[in-house]
Formats: sequence, structure tokens, C-alpha cells
Amino acid sequence: MSDSNQYEFLWKRILEVLQTSMSTVTYSTYIAKLVPVDVDGTKIVLKTDTEFFANYIGKSLTQKMKEAFKKADTGITDFELVVEGNDEVFFTSAEEDEDDYSPVAVDPRFTFESFVAGKSNEFVFAAAKSVAKNPGANFNPLYIYGGSGLGKTHLLQSIANYIALHKPSLRVLYTTCEKFINELIDSIYLGKGNNRDMQARFRNRYRGVDVLLIDDVQFLAKKQAVQEELFHTFNVLQAENKQIVLTSDVPPKEIATLEERLRTRFEGGLIADIQPPDTETRIAILKQKAFERKAILPADVLEFLARDSGTDVRTLEGKLTKVIFASKLHEKPITLELAADALNEAVSEEHEAVTAENVMAGVCSFYKITKEKLLSKSKKKELVQPRQICAYLMCEILNIPLVSIGEVMGGRDHTTVIHSRDKIANLIKINDRVAKEVEDIRNIILKQ
Repeated sequence: MSDSNQYEFLWKRILEVLQTSMSTVTYSTYIAKLVPVDVDGTKIVLKTDTEFFANYIGKSLTQKMKEAFKKADTGITDFELVVEGNDEVFFTSAEEDEDDYSPVAVDPRFTFESFVAGKSNEFVFAAAKSVAKNPGANFNPLYIYGGSGLGKTHLLQSIANYIALHKPSLRVLYTTCEKFINELIDSIYLGKGNNRDMQARFRNRYRGVDVLLIDDVQFLAKKQAVQEELFHTFNVLQAENKQIVLTSDVPPKEIATLEERLRTRFEGGLIADIQPPDTETRIAILKQKAFERKAILPADVLEFLARDSGTDVRTLEGKLTKVIFASKLHEKPITLELAADALNEAVSEEHEAVTAENVMAGVCSFYKITKEKLLSKSKKKELVQPRQICAYLMCEILNIPLVSIGEVMGGRDHTTVIHSRDKIANLIKINDRVAKEVEDIRNIILKQ
């Protein structure tokens, strides 16, 4: 077997694993285009077209690639990247290990160009773009908050993608609050005995970046040790004029038991809220999403889908997905009638603004329970799921803060609302019965 055939054979085995471990878009955009050109011991040398691709792969996909090497069991443990037309090594994964740098992968589709800005989000969009263009110069920290599904993660990852393209020398770390918490716990637990450098490595990773992006910091609630660690990380980065961007479902003052000193740090830059999109913006979002999926939607269908689509973009996108699927399934063009059938909604439907009382009444009517039982502290299964569905539908339909939803639902904490919302959102994807019940209740509510 020639050398070139050997590289291709090894790389083909690795590709088989990589293809199953990441999204189709990421694989086809970044991995499929790599060309193996050499093997040096346990390292494979891969060639890519541009520095942008090499930079993105090195910063965002290293961990997945190394996991694939291990699963493929070819003897390859590391990789180097070279750029077309340049023989010098642009990136080596072995050096990354020395710094223990492992960010959460950033979705390349999340860019400022693919984000639809309207009246409800133009201010926060401009702030995010300003930070991306001049990290550390303005709005430090930038704290973005708003309901689920409104584009906070999209903006956060747009910042990461913009800097990777225009300022590749800067080190950007995008992570979630949950991952930050888990890594801190691991560093403490594994730091016992002979591994006392684990905490130092954890701190070096988060404090050695130029831009730190943390998603969903509301999960800091009631976690004092994590708040302590983030406070010191915050101080180190800010003292060195490094950029920090945070997102949350709520403003800093509404995060339960958030230490005062950390709250003042969060409030020391720019706090920007992202509001639910108005009708015009929802239509613009639908046009963008339809374009991305190469689907053609007439104006009346766009207006129909934009109506009664809840307060977040995910619900809007979910409706679009159903309609496109129905069109492909029946091999028919998208029309108003097809869209109405796909969503099981009446074209002429009109109703007053939905309230929290409407949502609770709809849930109680469907499950034949009283409002008192719905809002009680009972842990009975026949009450827990209706209560979670009620919280989910309030998040989907009502334009009110999570804290307000918690208050309406018997004085519950906003983190309980988040848990309920996410629990039902996940169940809908895998449980047809729950998905149908939620849709039936939604129809009851909207037709009241």
C-alpha cells in the first residue's frame, strides 16, 4: 500500500466515526473537505482550503476529532492542520492538550447575517455586533437576557463566529453555564490525591482567553462555590480588558441567591433584553428560514404562520418545519390550505389575547382537574405532568417573564418553570402522546 493510500485508508476509518458524531452541516462544511497529506507517528496531517477553516476546526472541533480518533482505533491520536499553499503547520492538537482548552462547539450557521433583526431585538443585535468588532472596547460585560427561543444563543455564537473569521488570533471560549459548573466540579473531585493541578488547569483554561462567552447563567442560582469561581475569573479577565458576554433568561437581580458582588459585576457593563418578535419580524424570520431550506412560501402562508405562533422563534420554526414536511410528504406546493391542514388550525381563526388564566383553564379542562389541584404542591403523577405542560404553554404563548409565570403558578421559582418547560419540550420530541396532548390543549386555549 502506497503512503498516500495509507493516509486515505486511515482517514476513511476516522471519517466514518466523525460523520456520526456531529451535525451534517458541520461535517460537510469543515470535515469532509479535509485532505490527508501525511502521517507522522501518531499524528495525521490534514490540509484545508483557508485559515478560517483551519482556525475554526482547531478551536471548535478538536475534542470531537480526538474522540473519533480513539473510537476508530487506528493508532492516530492527534492531528495537524496545514493550509493550501503554505507548508507550515497552522495548528496542532498536541499543543492544545498542553493548555487543556476544550470549548463547546459553535454552530457555523449562527452568524449575524443569518440573524433576523427587527424592532424587538435591533438594540441587542447592534450591541452584540459592536462587541464582536471590538472585543473589550465597549460594553464589558455584555449581559443579554430574554425568554427562551428568542435568539440569545444565536447572538452569542455569532460573536464567536465573527471573531474566528475576522480576528483569528484572538482566543475565544464559548461554553454553557452547565458545562462550566460540571467542569468545576470535576476539577475539584479529580483534583484530590495526585491530581492537584486539575483546578489550576481549569482556571488557566477560563482565565487565559481573550473572549469568554457563557450561555444560560441563570443556572448559577443557589450555587455558591460556582459563583465564587466565576467571580474570580471575571475579575482576572476584566483586569486584562478581556471581553465577557453572558446570556440568561432573566436579568441579574432575578437570579436567586446571586452574590451581590457578582451581581454588580454583571450589571457593570451593558444589560440588554431581547423581546419577542412582532408580526413583521416573525414574517421576516420565516422568510429567512424558508430560504435556508429552499422552500417557497406565499405571502398569505407567511402571515398565517406568523399569527398565534407564541412568543419565541422555536415555535415559529416548528410550524414552518411541519408545513415543509407536509408539502414534501404529499408532493404538493405550499398553500394556505395545506398549511392549515398540516397545523390542524382554522384559517379564519380569530381570538382575544391569551392570558395566564386562559392557559390554566385549558389545561384544567383537558385533564379534568381543578385549578387548586393544578397549582398545589402535590407530587402525584396525574398532577405533575399537567402542571409542567401548563408552565410550558405559558412560556410558549404568553409574553411575560419566567418569574411572572412562576408567581402565577403558585409562587414557584423561575428555575422550576425552566425545568418544566425543558422537560415537556424534550418529551414532545420523543413521546407522541404528550405531543398530541400539548397540541390539543393549545388549540383549546386559542379557541377560548
